[in-house]
Amino acid sequence: MNRREVLLSGAALSLLGTRALAQSGGEIPVGVIYPLSGSSAQVGVDARHALETAAEIVNNSYDLDLPTAKNAGLPGLGNAKIKLIFADHQADPQKGRAETERLITQEKVVAIIGAYHSSVSATASATCERYGVPYVAADSSSPSLHTRGLKFFFRPAAHDEMFSLGMFEFLDAQKKAGKKVDTLGIFYEDTIFGTDSSNVQRKLAAERGYKIVADIKYKSNSPSLTAEVQQLKSANPDVLLPSSYTTDAILLMKTMDELGYKPKNIVAQAAGFSEKAFFDAVGDKAIGIISRASFSLDMAQKRPSILKVNEMFKARAGRDLNDNTSRQLMAVLVLADAIDRAKSADGEKIRAALAATDIPGDRTIMPWKRVKFGADGQNVDADPVLIQYIGGKFVTVYPTSVAVAEPLWPMNA
Repeated sequence: MNRREVLLSGAALSLLGTRALAQSGGEIPVGVIYPLSGSSAQVGVDARHALETAAEIVNNSYDLDLPTAKNAGLPGLGNAKIKLIFADHQADPQKGRAETERLITQEKVVAIIGAYHSSVSATASATCERYGVPYVAADSSSPSLHTRGLKFFFRPAAHDEMFSLGMFEFLDAQKKAGKKVDTLGIFYEDTIFGTDSSNVQRKLAAERGYKIVADIKYKSNSPSLTAEVQQLKSANPDVLLPSSYTTDAILLMKTMDELGYKPKNIVAQAAGFSEKAFFDAVGDKAIGIISRASFSLDMAQKRPSILKVNEMFKARAGRDLNDNTSRQLMAVLVLADAIDRAKSADGEKIRAALAATDIPGDRTIMPWKRVKFGADGQNVDADPVLIQYIGGKFVTVYPTSVAVAEPLWPMNA
């Protein structure tokens, strides 16, 4: 046995002792890894509010038709409470790897939830795999994350292939309705999120007969996007498809305004385009932006739990649930449900319980059909929606089965 195997086996034995104690009640430590400082710090702050709202639902009794809500604590573990332990990955994949290992070996967490940035989820989940600790990707949407053959990786929400398919089906519907949708502009940042998103969009555009007139990759957190926006303005696509985090999304909108470029339509891959900080920063420039999403408050008409949960979150955060925070909240409930059914804090037993998850969509706050994981850990029933920013709020515009408004098209009409 080499030194690394000795260290790993020692850590595993230490974890066994902690998990045995957890089974008698008390607290179940769950690691949470998000950007709590740096340019994406607001994402981490909002995530913390969402995750703590979910823990409140798990640890207390509420008349909500959601997993683990009605009982105070986890009955399968003597009404034990979920204890969230937070770590700051600072949007750095290697920092994420180190913090994941610290959570496992020092904090003795039984599972980890994260991480917003797909690049961090990639390193964090690989670390969890080595230690036999489940990793729940709450909101990281890169399609490549679930294709690595990991046993301990689970993602309840959609990935960008699923989101992009919904976006292109929407474009097809607009075209069928007589709207002008012939040319596209792909604009994406250079981490795993942006590159994976662009690859899917390029493929779908070719399959469905759309012409890409701008295909622009830029450096994440770039200090200037002037040259890139000039390229977009010159190409002037019918639809701009951006994949950017918050800081970049704000810079993009401000640069377009400075250069006098008003896209005919923007259909965004959420991320920065769904954050309150983005709308606070760009104001009226955001009117008409369409984003793919996992969540909309409009769904409260069909899922009554949404309003109560949103009130709980808003009391903490001072804002409504959005695409990211809704997914983060549901990740805790899905994981807590699995730990409860596992009746154990052992990683392999929790993994088996996650693999056996089957939660009907109406027992979530999402527009999903259900939560049921494939062999690769991906929930294939996580149906996306498209929402448009109109009148200072998002309204659902697609699919028609859940839409509450017709899309404003073009957005700058």
